[in-house]
Amino acid sequence: MTLEILSETPVNVHQLKEMLDKIKKRDKELNFRAAKTEEHINHLDTYKNTEELFTKIEKLNISRLRAQHIHKIIDVMPATIKDLKLILQGYTISLNNENMKKIVDAVNAFIGKK
Repeated sequence: MTLEILSETPVNVHQLKEMLDKIKKRDKELNFRAAKTEEHINHLDTYKNTEELFTKIEKLNISRLRAQHIHKIIDVMPATIKDLKLILQGYTISLNNENMKKIVDAVNAFIGKK
């Protein structure tokens, strides 16, 4: 039996947690990998309503910033430009300080509201 990947969509930890909850309700039990994933993400701090932050960062219209970058930013929640640089160094993306400041301000505003 050959499995075929139909599509790939980046998600953040909060969305993954919601997906695992739906699977658990549907199947009553998670398979081994899903259970290990759930065990790992239960140790992480996650924020609710991350869609709000995703939309806010997306509306900044930073040309090179893609969904996968935004989800990683939401997973880590960088409070400073230095933290944001550390997150983005794993990608082939370079942002100017003005755009990084906008992102960090959006994250800090989101964290401050929660």
